[in-house]
Amino acid sequence: MHRTVSRQEIATLLGLDPTGPTTSFSNVSAIETATATSIVFAQDPASLAKAKASAAGLILAGQPDPDSRILPVREPRLAFAQVYTRYFDERGRNGIASSAIVEDGAVLGENCEIGAGAFIASGARLGAFCVIGPRAVIHAACTLGERVRVQAGAILGSDGFGYAHAPEGYIGFPQIGTLVIGDDVEIGANTTIDRGALGETRIGRGTKIDNLVQIAHNCIIGQDVIIAAQVGLAGSITVEDGAMLGGQVGLGERVTIGRGVILGGQGGVLPGKRLDGPGQVFWGTPARPVRDYLRDLARLRNPRGRD
Repeated sequence: MHRTVSRQEIATLLGLDPTGPTTSFSNVSAIETATATSIVFAQDPASLAKAKASAAGLILAGQPDPDSRILPVREPRLAFAQVYTRYFDERGRNGIASSAIVEDGAVLGENCEIGAGAFIASGARLGAFCVIGPRAVIHAACTLGERVRVQAGAILGSDGFGYAHAPEGYIGFPQIGTLVIGDDVEIGANTTIDRGALGETRIGRGTKIDNLVQIAHNCIIGQDVIIAAQVGLAGSITVEDGAMLGGQVGLGERVTIGRGVILGGQGGVLPGKRLDGPGQVFWGTPARPVRDYLRDLARLRNPRGRD
């Protein structure tokens, strides 16, 4: 990757006309801290005015402007992320830390980064360009695709929480399944994802999981799903492609969240239920369409229809 990049290279990356001033840049930054070698983005007229008043060397903006520093793009925030990922993302360059433990029998693809104190068990398989953060644990039952990023302290492939009830107490149910994680998945710090009990837990390609999330055994998470912090998923849940789960959502066992459904923060779904409707927003516990939730909330606050 480049450490210094020209305006022409950036324009070419973004599919734009590469003509313009011949300038080079060495970092991306916030508008407030930008220097003459910094790239910033302006998402709206207010931020554009701030960017033009700053020292930034290149401004990715959503509209043309006489200022020669501006490179017009359709989606400034997306373009900024693309430039950062292509030219300035330092993750994945540091190899295997001396304090990391990679057991014999673990399989690592090319150019993986393993952080300090991380543990990769024998039998784990990592695809190329994976980044495993400090003190993360990858158990033997795990298969990771390419470009998977696992932040510090995450634990993948741990035993699920499953027991059989006997007269003398609870007996552990076998937790001998697998965990399969697709390409381009990102997993936040201190998140835990359990292996399947007898079958498979699966996280689909491109899914992004925040910090402090719990995903239990036998869950099937689709592609390009967004899961915010402190979400808790019980066993055998299905979350279909493109769904979004807000912070502190709780799902009972065998729940299905349909394709493209948005479940707002602290929403709860009772065991065995299903939510459907691409783009439809659900809220509350038990979760229901947001209009119904707000109507019910208004009734609780004003049960007799008085101000």
